[in-house]
Amino acid sequence: MSTTPLKILVFSHRPEVRETIVTAVGRRPAADVGRVAYLEVGTVSEVLMAMDAGDIDLAILDGEAQPTGGIGLSRQLKNEITDCPPIVIAVRRKDDRWLATWSQADAVLVHPLDPLTAAETVADVLRAKRLPLVRG
Repeated sequence: MSTTPLKILVFSHRPEVRETIVTAVGRRPAADVGRVAYLEVGTVSEVLMAMDAGDIDLAILDGEAQPTGGIGLSRQLKNEITDCPPIVIAVRRKDDRWLATWSQADAVLVHPLDPLTAAETVADVLRAKRLPLVRG
């Protein structure tokens, strides 16, 4: 396992939403995933620059962000970035899960965030992202 923490981008125009997401997921979502570091951003341009840089392992986008929400942004990123990192959308209502599916997100979190569910969801997405181990 690498000692370098995985980098998770957290996007919301509201700092308190970013803080809620970071707190819910935690610094170590699962023992086998290792530590994570967060890059908190509040604008779409910051998201685009960070994702284009190529060092983001996973992005968590606020579906309610203004003026551009994470749902539309997820669809844009998935369609424009080759080998786009996994994306998790945080929505306010369970009924909005279908929008996250439309957005091509890899997973959905529903507010209020349950720390166990949030950490498990992020860990599952990070595990699925890993390349298979080659031995021999």
